[in-house]
Amino acid sequence: MQDIQIAYHNVKSRIEEACSRVNRNPRDVSIIAVTKYVSMETTQAALNQGISHIGESRVQDAVPKWELLGEQATWHFIGHLQTNKVKDVVGRFSYIHSLDRLSLAEEIEKRSRQKGLVTNCLVQVNISGEETKFGLKPNQVLEFVKETSKMKYINLCGLMTMAPYELVPEQTRSVFRQLRELRTELNGLQLPRVQLEHLSMGMSNDFEVAIEEGATFIRLGSVLVGNEKN
Repeated sequence: MQDIQIAYHNVKSRIEEACSRVNRNPRDVSIIAVTKYVSMETTQAALNQGISHIGESRVQDAVPKWELLGEQATWHFIGHLQTNKVKDVVGRFSYIHSLDRLSLAEEIEKRSRQKGLVTNCLVQVNISGEETKFGLKPNQVLEFVKETSKMKYINLCGLMTMAPYELVPEQTRSVFRQLRELRTELNGLQLPRVQLEHLSMGMSNDFEVAIEEGATFIRLGSVLVGNEKN
């Protein structure tokens, strides 16, 4: 278990520095601790430091953690979500970051209606065009948002993307900038029931660039809580 207190302090300092470069308030950036590669004990240690957002990407690993620790944090499902797993996610996770197809939206709508709640969803966009990544193409997002916004039990609250891993983080900037510009374009259309507040982008290797381009959620694993499953 790495020293999360030191890691958390360092991350917050880096966030403040990134925000100061572009005149942003650090309070507008939320840290999601990605705990999929760490134990229950390490996840609890992160919560003990005051981290309030937890991100998981595999249902089978996430549910046991949620059952024990659920009330201590806001939970984000950040991985590719299979339709048959939606029943296990809705009601446990406050945010789903990986809405990327209509069949998934329909299942989230169905399960949310059954539970009498509204699920916050971010549309995943494959800005980089990598075949190994999930997400809608940028030119597909408008029609998808129009269709999904008709669903009463889904709250479209933002966009998410994953940039390619680059040794030089600056090389990811165009990906993050394009997502921000897409959000601006969509919000400018003033579509009914669509107010895309969040940009979920930036991971351990490139979160400072993402912040400079407007990230509101950054998803941090190795730089914050480590990796215990190498």
